[in-house]
Amino acid sequence: MHTIAVRTTQNVFIHYPLASVGDRILAYLIDLLINIIYFFAVIAFVINLDLNNSWVIGAVLVLPYLFYKLLFEIFMNGQTPGKRAMTIKVVRVDGTPATMGGYILRWIFGLIELNVASGLIAMLAVIVGGKGQRIGDMVAGTTVVKLQEEKTATAQSVFISPETNYEVTFQQAIQLNPSDIELIQRALEINRDLGNSKPVLAITEKVKNQLGIRTDLPPIKFLYTLIKDYRHLTSSS
Repeated sequence: MHTIAVRTTQNVFIHYPLASVGDRILAYLIDLLINIIYFFAVIAFVINLDLNNSWVIGAVLVLPYLFYKLLFEIFMNGQTPGKRAMTIKVVRVDGTPATMGGYILRWIFGLIELNVASGLIAMLAVIVGGKGQRIGDMVAGTTVVKLQEEKTATAQSVFISPETNYEVTFQQAIQLNPSDIELIQRALEINRDLGNSKPVLAITEKVKNQLGIRTDLPPIKFLYTLIKDYRHLTSSS
């Protein structure tokens, strides 16, 4: 399975598999269904109000459909509702977030690829290319990856049960935020499930430097301790 290294906000690279053709088709169909529902809702609204301004009606019907993917990908960080439902996301091929220009380029080419021959051109490009790219992605330097489902959504649901008389080891843990904790948990999950220790080592050094912590604890034990400290400090504050 092809993968791509995606850089997180902590400058740690985590490997994600490329989105499958099936996931991308289902995401497209979900988005299409949303547009169809919107279309009929507008028609019903127009009929009830007995509106007859064809230009306004046409704009209200066509413009949201035309700019749907572009606007959602820009404001939802590479996702549309369909992509979010299928846990897939647009990123640059180097793993960094797509740029505004990248979103616009893939959208422009998508108007042709996805509406000519029922998307067959786009599907063939994704299958043959090997990097999960349709033509618009090739031009924009983007691809679509499959995000792993979160096993632990917040810092309150870490792997370790709470302890009543817990003593905090690292008071600096209070400086972390929920997204930092989720990133640490993701690195630990990758080490646990895939045997890949690189994210754990990278995030350990990053956090130590960020918080000014010096410790001889092994990386995995250090991160678990940090999560427990954070949970205790934030739950008692």
